[in-house]
Amino acid sequence: MNEMPNIEQATAMTESKISADKVQVYYGDNHAIKDVDIEIQPRSVTAFIGPSGCGKSTFLRTINRMNDTIEFCRVEGSIRIDGEDIYDPKVDPVQLRAKVGMVFQKPNPFPKSIYDNIAYGPRIHGLARNKSELDDIVSSSLQKAGLWDEVKDRLDEPGTGMSGGQQQRLCIARAIAVSPEVILMDEPCSALDPIATAKVEELIDELRENYTIVIVTHSMQQAARVSQRTAFFHLGVLVEEGPTDNIFTNPKDKRTQDYITGRFG
Repeated sequence: MNEMPNIEQATAMTESKISADKVQVYYGDNHAIKDVDIEIQPRSVTAFIGPSGCGKSTFLRTINRMNDTIEFCRVEGSIRIDGEDIYDPKVDPVQLRAKVGMVFQKPNPFPKSIYDNIAYGPRIHGLARNKSELDDIVSSSLQKAGLWDEVKDRLDEPGTGMSGGQQQRLCIARAIAVSPEVILMDEPCSALDPIATAKVEELIDELRENYTIVIVTHSMQQAARVSQRTAFFHLGVLVEEGPTDNIFTNPKDKRTQDYITGRFG
């Protein structure tokens, strides 16, 4: 019964899950992100594309305050998730990162068992009252990540012993285990072979039914396959953003067109 008011409230208040307004990021004197405004829709996949060093990963990391960990980094402007300013001093970055999960370019399972990789987050956030509840979280997270059938008989084996594609899906399962609302993915397939990439892309498509996903990708083909909306970054500026089909077939800005047609990047 709880779900209906939430859906109605969300529709009444705002259609955006994430809202960025005049975001600037500085590394010392280097102005890395300039005046970025973007609205990211709930339960959808938004892809950030652009040449290397254009700021797409830097901007992605502002959404869960990962830039806080970098010395000399300063973020200005406002980023709101469900209307709450995530840079408000009252916001606990640890709690924020439970709500906004992150999957990195290179699979980075902990040097622990497959089970303990998934159980780690729920344990530290107190999400399970007993072993049985923890078992349920582990199995459901692995099922959502499409891994359960492959690993259910070897949960005690180290996560680092899996193939690269399985490790990346393990990292996605680990992110899901703390019940996030947003999942950020920073080039999640760049270290994977084509078969593993296809499995992760399939997974992303399934996950968007329940999560808001933002993916940085250097592959325009991947952006076209997995995202509903695409944002093109160039030299720290968000050049344009819109429905993926429009960005690829009818971009408004010449820089976007030049990038998509391979004239630079």
